[in-house]
Amino acid sequence: MSEPRWNLMNKTLLAHAAAAAAALSAGAAVVATRYVIGETDPISLVFYRYLISIICFAPILPKLWPRSGLDAVEYGKIAGFGILFFVLFPWTFNAALQYSPAARGAVGLATIPIQTLLVATVFGREQLTASKAAGVLLAFSGIAMAFGAAAFGRDSSSYLLGDGLMLLSGLCAAISSVFGRPTLMRHRPLFVTALAMVFAVAVLFPVVVLPAVAATGVGAVLPAFSFKSWMAILFLGSIAGALQFSLYMWALRWLPPTTTTLYLTLNPITAMVLGILLLGERLTVELVAGLALVLIGILVGSGLFSAWTRRAFAKTSSQQG
Repeated sequence: MSEPRWNLMNKTLLAHAAAAAAALSAGAAVVATRYVIGETDPISLVFYRYLISIICFAPILPKLWPRSGLDAVEYGKIAGFGILFFVLFPWTFNAALQYSPAARGAVGLATIPIQTLLVATVFGREQLTASKAAGVLLAFSGIAMAFGAAAFGRDSSSYLLGDGLMLLSGLCAAISSVFGRPTLMRHRPLFVTALAMVFAVAVLFPVVVLPAVAATGVGAVLPAFSFKSWMAILFLGSIAGALQFSLYMWALRWLPPTTTTLYLTLNPITAMVLGILLLGERLTVELVAGLALVLIGILVGSGLFSAWTRRAFAKTSSQQG
């Protein structure tokens, strides 16, 4: 039995809101990361962040488990999704920032919707439309405008390795979003998110914890972060971890991959705005113009602009008739 049209429309609108909220949270996560990254390495930060997320999920994960269970193929798909999205994606992104400035990383992050659209089109998961292409390019142009002066400086040719890692990071996000969506449609997004994080932490455990224990003893399991860094990590694992990715995965369940990843272009803009509000950074004309382009790109690429236009036209026609 098919779902009522009005209910599907409501879930679609909520999915847009969830994708936007997840992107805004991700922007806040960038600011929080700046507080803690000086006290740890990128891969360890990923491990402890998602470990806290798993602790948040632990009380409800058994209740989310499918009654019919999972076969080995489904376990493999969720494990692959978790490793790609929760290990390789953040690791390559953090590694890229070791070779490139953050502004250049923001521009690289804006290529995720472009790569998602290409992957989805090539593998027949989405239809390439003019509105999707225009929206993706508008959003990318907005990021380039907001960060372009800092991203493309005099020595930009020296960032080849960082650019390559950033593009690889975007490709990981694109592939996981496109090919992970069917799994999210078969199972509860919250369940897939939690279990995928479990696999990610399991993969990172021998990389992060075992070498530290071998070098300094069992006490190394609990890192010696400052109070401010612990607060940042708790935020990254809870609100910007369990909640943020649950919202993103739920949005991906109801929206096409390109539309969902298009909202990620809000991430660096939000990080810059929070930097202005919390860290005293300077507001620029380029940021305002870039934000406007990003918002227009999201409206166009997501189909919201065309939907509103059709609705306004229909209302005007009915009034005239």
